[in-house]
Amino acid sequence: MKKNNTSMFKILHLDVNHPLLINQLTNAGFTNDEDYTSSKEDVIKKINLYDGIVIRSRFSIDQEFIKKASRLKFIARVGAGLENIDCDFASSKNIALIAAPEGNRNAVGEHSLAMLLSLFNKLNKADKEVKEGTWLREENRGLELDGNTIGLIGYGNMGKSFAKKLRGFDVKVLCYDIKPNVGDENATQVSLKKLQEEATIVSLHTPETPLTKKMIHTEFIRKFKNNIWLVNTARGSAVVTNDLVLALKEGKIKGAGLDVLEYENSSFENLFTSNDLPHAFEYLIRSDNVILTPHIAGWTIESKEKLAQTIVDKIIKNNYM
Repeated sequence: MKKNNTSMFKILHLDVNHPLLINQLTNAGFTNDEDYTSSKEDVIKKINLYDGIVIRSRFSIDQEFIKKASRLKFIARVGAGLENIDCDFASSKNIALIAAPEGNRNAVGEHSLAMLLSLFNKLNKADKEVKEGTWLREENRGLELDGNTIGLIGYGNMGKSFAKKLRGFDVKVLCYDIKPNVGDENATQVSLKKLQEEATIVSLHTPETPLTKKMIHTEFIRKFKNNIWLVNTARGSAVVTNDLVLALKEGKIKGAGLDVLEYENSSFENLFTSNDLPHAFEYLIRSDNVILTPHIAGWTIESKEKLAQTIVDKIIKNNYM
């Protein structure tokens, strides 16, 4: 992209991100406006003035929004997924879609491993008990990861990152993905049936699509030959929480590490809009064999910078003029 052509190219930033994003785009000659507080309706009234938008998850970019964005050349999401954007409609309007799964894949891989090791070694339970003055050793005897077969469902950026973290353990890593030939030296690609026959640990790394919504339900869970451990750092919509709780009660799922929940708002910023907690969620928060985190698997100091840099690089690299 020619620098002297970009000064008339206006970008609207709708979420606060790492300052390098605006700084570098400004240095490249783009005009950058920031609006982190206006309602979606007010943004729609002025979106026709902009050639590009940068958003995280503040609100959805739907057909109504896109129809009003007559000048829009790209939508950039500072994150891995694009599920809050009507991608098909945007593409029909020749609007480029930019995401940054490369930016937080390392953080997600490390968080997935941390959840698994915490579950196996009962770290959260033991920590809470010691802080309450209780010293229980036998009750907190842990498990070792070595010897397990880990099945990764989804083998894109996040799945590959987790598999790489597992190289230091004596484990077998399998992956299942709808795309062919994605296996590598860190994971052997297999059919879903074979993964369900062999896995003792299952980790989800899928985007939100019609195929993955409510994917983990009772029938799916019961197809596993072994009782399994479940880690979900992908999307909460993939797991039917009521069915997960049933499997936990039955022992079919031995424990779960959940960074995401189906109750999350689409912005990922809030959980519940009322004080009435679902019964299934109440069970999860009382369970010693469940670890919950607030959608922070890709949310590190380093990933904030990497995500922003990835978006900048992709915007500058492509000629939208």
